[in-house]
Amino acid sequence: MKKERGLLIVLSGPSGVGKGTVRKTIFSQNDTNFEYSISVTTRKPREGEVDGVDYFFKSREEFEEMIKHDKLLEWAEYVGNYYGTPIDYVEKTLSEGKDVFLEIEVQGAIQVRKAFAEGLFIFLMPPSLSELKSRIVTRGTETNELIENRMKVAKEEIELMDAYDYVVENDHVELACERIKAIVQAEHCRRERIAHLYKKMLEVE
Repeated sequence: MKKERGLLIVLSGPSGVGKGTVRKTIFSQNDTNFEYSISVTTRKPREGEVDGVDYFFKSREEFEEMIKHDKLLEWAEYVGNYYGTPIDYVEKTLSEGKDVFLEIEVQGAIQVRKAFAEGLFIFLMPPSLSELKSRIVTRGTETNELIENRMKVAKEEIELMDAYDYVVENDHVELACERIKAIVQAEHCRRERIAHLYKKMLEVE
C-alpha cells in the first residue's frame, strides 16, 4: 500500500506556557519519530552549528527572495535577523511519510494555518492564568511592567485558541507530552486522511 503522507504538527501557545520544555521532552523520548522543522535564518552561525542541521543559513537578500516567492510558511524578524519556516523542507519531509514538528509562537501558527490548513494545530494551555504568571515570574528575568505586558499578550493569544484543532493543558510536562503523542496517533487514523489509500485496495488490478 502507498505510504501515508506525514503530518505537520504545530505546537503553539502563550509565552511562558512551556512550549520549548514540552518539545524538548518529546524529542528526548525513544518512541518519538517526528522530524524537527529546521528554520531558515539570516543570523551568522554560532560555533558548532551546521547548515542544514541546526538552521538553513541564508543572506538577507536570499531570505527576502524566499519571502517574495512565497517559500516560507511563516516568518518574522527578531533583533535585526529574519527567522522563518521553509515550505520546501517541510513538503519534502512530509512527502517522505515523516511527521514534521513545529514549535512556534501564536502569530506564526496563525500564519501557518492560512498557508497550510491540512496541518495539525495544538494549543498548549496553562492550568490557569495565575500559574502562567508564576512561571514567568520564576524566570526572574522580567520587570513588573514586562510581566504585566506579557500577561496582557497571553490573554490575547488565548483568545485565538479557536484557530487550533486541539487544546492540551500543560499541568505536568510528561502528561502534556503523552496527550500530544496520543493526538498525533489518532490523527493518523482519521478517515479523511487515509480512506483514499485503502480504497485503492478495492480497485481491480
